[in-house]
Order: sequence, then C-alpha cells, then structure tokens
Amino acid sequence: MARKSIIARNEKRKKLVEKYAAKREELKAAGDYQALAQLPRDSSATRVRNRCVLTGRGRGNYAKYGLCRHMFRKLALEGKLPGVRKASW
Repeated sequence: MARKSIIARNEKRKKLVEKYAAKREELKAAGDYQALAQLPRDSSATRVRNRCVLTGRGRGNYAKYGLCRHMFRKLALEGKLPGVRKASW
C-alpha cells in the first residue's frame, strides 16, 4: 500500500490538470511558451502517475483495469474480473 500522502499528492495533481487543461491548450495553440511556463508545474498532464485504485501502487499497472499486477492477479483468480481467465494450453 502506497503512503496516503503520495496518493493525495497525485489526486491534487489530477485536479490541477483538469483545472488548467483549457488554458494550457490555448497557450500551446498560440505558441505563448512564456505564459505556459508561468503555470503551475503540476498542471501538466505528464506529472500525473497512473496508480492502482485499490492499493495506490505506482508501478506495474494495467491502465485498462486501473489495477496493479498483484491486485489484477488476485481478482482474476477469484473470478471478480469479468472476461478475464487464466491461460491454459
């Protein structure tokens, strides 16, 4: 489980990205990189980290499911992920 502060920081970044998305698009289209540099750093979408919705783990995530590899495997084996089953051949 990731620390609560790390998860909270990432959520704060998501809100900032949403808040400044339109303004960033306008500035990029106009080519005004000076004004773009004045915006908060965390308002850039590249600073948001994909995290597991259950544990907050920042690595080994499946974006389609929003889960880390550990939780994905656990839930898949329990049959709680529709359409997912263990391969056998």
